[in-house]
Amino acid sequence: MKAHKTSLVNAILLIVLPLWGYFSSDSPSMTALIPTFIGVALLLLNKGVKNENKIVAHIAVLLTLVVLIGLIKPLTGALGRSDTAAMIRVFVMILSTIIAMVFFVKSFIDARKKRMESAKN
Repeated sequence: MKAHKTSLVNAILLIVLPLWGYFSSDSPSMTALIPTFIGVALLLLNKGVKNENKIVAHIAVLLTLVVLIGLIKPLTGALGRSDTAAMIRVFVMILSTIIAMVFFVKSFIDARKKRMESAKN
């Protein structure tokens, strides 16, 4: 799978899952929507990632890393509340974000190898 596809799936999950949690909560908090905003940003950046725009890809990686770090607190909160639905939502977002990060790093390594090979020729 390519980085832009995993980033697209991650963006969609980051949009949908927090909205689900927000609207199903008895006491919704606007901070629960932060992953949604980052997901929208990643969705907007996806075309640039697909076109292998280095700057856009690096911005997308940075946002992906920020959301990964930012999801730690909601996971601990869900664990503390023993809220199974929230734990599943946050865990799925963390997992999709980690997978997106792995594919971003792989694409950067592949691009570097490609540049090195073309420089040798």
